[in-house]
Amino acid sequence: QVQLVESGGGLVQAGGSLRLSCATSGRTFSMYTVGWFRQAPGKEREFVTAISSSGGSTYYADSVKGRFTISRDNAKNTVWLQMNSLKPEDTAVYYCAAGRVAGGIFINQARRYDYWGQGTQVTVSS
Repeated sequence: QVQLVESGGGLVQAGGSLRLSCATSGRTFSMYTVGWFRQAPGKEREFVTAISSSGGSTYYADSVKGRFTISRDNAKNTVWLQMNSLKPEDTAVYYCAAGRVAGGIFINQARRYDYWGQGTQVTVSS
């Protein structure tokens, strides 16, 4: 079982930055692809970014490419999401998720991820 805990959300002005963390106590964390998804009020959950189990491959939604960076340290059982140049449309609850997900076309499919955190609110004011 993998339990994920997100932290680092908050309120920030447009153009600002936040760094989200996703931590787990699971000893098998290094075996899993980890993704970040977000859900804004009234909208469906959408893929943001993902990182392979080794950290060697990263994937980004077009809407965040060049602004967000995902990274991980398997020794610390932690994945980070650095968010720069934030926009009001980035406002959402951000969830981290873990699963044995192949890269490519499956990486952005929420149903491929088995474990989910409780989410952390990110609010970007204009």
